[in-house]
Amino acid sequence: MADPVALAALALDALIGWPGSLYRRVGHPVGGFARVIGACEQRWNTPDRTQRQRRTLGVAAMLLLLIGTALFALLLELLIRHALGASAWVAIALLAWPALAQRSLFDHVRPVAAALEDGNLPAARHAVAMIVGRDTDALDSAGIARAGIESLAESFCDGVVAPLFWLLVAGLPGLWCYKAINTADSLIGHKEPRWRAYGWAAARIDDAANWIPARLAGVLLCIAGAGGWRVMWLDCRRHASPNAGWPEAAMAGALGVALAGPIAYDGQMQMKPWIGDGAAAARAADLNRALAVYVRACALLWVLVGIVAWLR
Repeated sequence: MADPVALAALALDALIGWPGSLYRRVGHPVGGFARVIGACEQRWNTPDRTQRQRRTLGVAAMLLLLIGTALFALLLELLIRHALGASAWVAIALLAWPALAQRSLFDHVRPVAAALEDGNLPAARHAVAMIVGRDTDALDSAGIARAGIESLAESFCDGVVAPLFWLLVAGLPGLWCYKAINTADSLIGHKEPRWRAYGWAAARIDDAANWIPARLAGVLLCIAGAGGWRVMWLDCRRHASPNAGWPEAAMAGALGVALAGPIAYDGQMQMKPWIGDGAAAARAADLNRALAVYVRACALLWVLVGIVAWLR
């Protein structure tokens, strides 16, 4: 019964996303994960503990988060199926819908492209700052376009392909456990001294959860972009993440642009390797092309889900 759930959830997300009015009234389910993660981190990740203790407590926090999420989602799904029978998939799709981000990702990246097209760099910097963690105040047009393209490619995996993959594999528990993992990685899975030990488990679990989806996302982007295979294969390992390099390199190759390179975080420049080395600098038009590739890749994902449903 997971297949109609996935298709219905995709349709809801494509049609309405997660409306701003709804977010302002009730927030988003991942906010609950963030509160649990933050409470555990504040209590357990204290400077007086040794690195070994902090790593152990980070593992315990992830176990607590995942076991609680899995049990709650499983119980909820079982109750719905028992109460509603054959029509239960409709309610389950409604519960799966908030975990997908195809519409919201497009809606966040499109204003960046529109501002660049108008030559309004302050507006473009403000829009791209909403979706990336790097410093944006001094970015030029090429830097803004590059940041938008990278975020779009990486988030295609994190926000669309991976949650859908885990929904198909393990139903509602798999979907929301993935969102819990991804939220934990974004909050504590960092290499800075404060989180290096405590966030180790979150980062490693996120790497494992994204291993297949990241490669699938790269393949879909290459098909949607009618190219990029060589760059994806050669440059995917230039990224610090074992997974994010696949969709980013695929997008770079499909567009014929260079991504990554020097990036500033909190005023410190980091000399990251170029992905698509030797290719042209990204432009505003390339961000629009990336959005078109993204839309086609989402459509391919719909087809793939339909094929899985037919095979089952």
